Amino acid sequence: MGVENQSLEREAINTVRVLAADAVQKANSGHPGMPMGAAPMAHVLWTDAMHYNPANPDWANRDRFILSAGHGCLLQYCYLYLTGYNLSLDDLKNFRQLHSKTPGHPEYGLTEGIEITTGPLGQGFANGVGFAIAQRHLAARYNKPDFPLFDYKVYAICSDGDMMEGVTAEAASMAGHLQLGNLIYLYDDNHISIEGSTDLAFDEDVAKRFEAYKWHVQVVEDGNDLEALAQAIRTAREETQRPSLIKVRTHIGFGSPNKSDSAEAHGSPLGAEEVKLVKENLGFDPNKSFEVPDEVLRYYREKGAAGKAKEQKWNELYQAYKAKYPDMAAEYELLRSGKLPEGWKADLPVFRPEEGDIATRKASAKMLNAIAGKLPNLLGGSADLSPSTGTDLKGVDSFSAENPGGRNFHFGIREHAMGAVLNGMAVTKGLIPFGATFLIFSEYMRPPIRLAAIMKIKPIFIYTHDSIGLGEDGTTHQPVEQLISLRSIPNLIVLRPADANETVQAWRVALEHADGPVALVLTRQGLPVLDQEKYAKATELERGAYILSDAAEPQVLLIATGSEVTLVLQAQEKLRQEGIAARVISMPSWELFERQDAAYKEKIFPKGLRKRLAVEAGSVLGWHKYVTDEGRIIGMTTFGESAPAEDLFEEFGFTVENVVKQAKALLS
Repeated sequence: MGVENQSLEREAINTVRVLAADAVQKANSGHPGMPMGAAPMAHVLWTDAMHYNPANPDWANRDRFILSAGHGCLLQYCYLYLTGYNLSLDDLKNFRQLHSKTPGHPEYGLTEGIEITTGPLGQGFANGVGFAIAQRHLAARYNKPDFPLFDYKVYAICSDGDMMEGVTAEAASMAGHLQLGNLIYLYDDNHISIEGSTDLAFDEDVAKRFEAYKWHVQVVEDGNDLEALAQAIRTAREETQRPSLIKVRTHIGFGSPNKSDSAEAHGSPLGAEEVKLVKENLGFDPNKSFEVPDEVLRYYREKGAAGKAKEQKWNELYQAYKAKYPDMAAEYELLRSGKLPEGWKADLPVFRPEEGDIATRKASAKMLNAIAGKLPNLLGGSADLSPSTGTDLKGVDSFSAENPGGRNFHFGIREHAMGAVLNGMAVTKGLIPFGATFLIFSEYMRPPIRLAAIMKIKPIFIYTHDSIGLGEDGTTHQPVEQLISLRSIPNLIVLRPADANETVQAWRVALEHADGPVALVLTRQGLPVLDQEKYAKATELERGAYILSDAAEPQVLLIATGSEVTLVLQAQEKLRQEGIAARVISMPSWELFERQDAAYKEKIFPKGLRKRLAVEAGSVLGWHKYVTDEGRIIGMTTFGESAPAEDLFEEFGFTVENVVKQAKALLS
């Protein structure tokens, strides 16, 4: 940082502090203290450390910035506005208002320059690990001697709250193990949380903790010391073998005479009179609001505009790369566009009944390995469960510190971090990440699943051991409420295929789906392969529900998903023998079905055919919409038991005899 600019830099930083206080006060809602305290470290990032171009926020080799402490979003909004992104002073004045570009926490896809949606603490921290993995992987695949196409860094500002959340521990451990030296995190150590001093609940030595995680740790004792901040970041950039944490002692609400270093500055407006005192204290006119001195705006805009030359230099490098490595450049451009390589579906597996029973998790494994060679951007793994979830890509290396070009990931027993890391990878254009665990442990992943759905990004979540059919592990591992819980999340597509061929089509749909995450829900137990000559084609899965086996004049509808589809097919035959005509509907995805037009819905569920029986080895919640008031549901209303799967299905009524009995009761 230049000595001759110190006065201007102080004025610039104080401008951000005053803007934050003004915006929260006008909204009568928000968190003014964090941006006021952390403004100097953000100033150093945007004026000295980061490579970015406001004129092209999507520049492929830009440094990434994540505000994990998303409650302090005005800090990021101020710098986006000041450095020249598509954000205006009026947008700051419209903070937290309906349909504004400045919501209460940063939202990906809404505001240019926001790399990922943050807010739930710890998520941004873990997302950054995904960003860093993605950069390392892109570099390993595409960089060549003299062509360092992808060498960007990943920066984040984190809070005390981030440090307390458990997902941070999982992600930090992973980052240290993988030696992600492209991560540079600044810890806003202000000692304050909502209830008061962090000493109330948090007194660990964070620096030593991260050293134990194998991070490079520095401490800046004065968060207003610009030179110390700049030097610490430069040192972190030079450290390539370990992720970096810079612990910065700051003062929440800095500049507020009465509320600095207090919980009052954390999550509430300072108050009109205190805001005036802040302005007087920092050399601003107390009677003016949203004041941005001309020299400050000019200074920041010049810093932002400097990014154009940086990007131009990279563009020239890329054009030279493209001339020398045209095939690799063409691949990258195709994958970055979100398109899939031509011919990727040429060799999709086809399963036949004579192959015997096949668990859908095993069919998924075969599908994955059939397409892995054609989709070089498909990469992922499991939370220490690949032998059970079938997610190991054969003949493919594992991603590691030594081999970042590997595509098999070992997330360890860290489901929460796995979900957040997948999100960080998914917002990196050109990659399709997947992660697997048992369906019951989707509970550990709920925050990142929800955030992926909010952002409409496309990680693929694979959940096996999908019902009481997993058997002897018992109630703790048998998912009962998880299916309806996942189905309740907007923008999430849940797919529970009925057999091996539906599983292949579920993967096809997941890969071609463009506007949100997909969850594949798969069995542990083997299932018969449905006869594609006798029944409707599995490709109909893309419509969410379809008529699998019909009758001339059906009297009753039998609806099922997953492993229960075979059961209702057998019941249909029994009913036929007794002179009762039944239609069997396979309904692998409620969400895809709801996207169909009214005519198709009427075809599948005729309004005049109200005798309906739904069968699913999960919670009965939600099924009433499809069975209507004249129908019945065979499902789970309790937890399971520890026993072999066949005993459990009989115990809880998932038998041909019970399906026939319930169907006949509907007609009686």
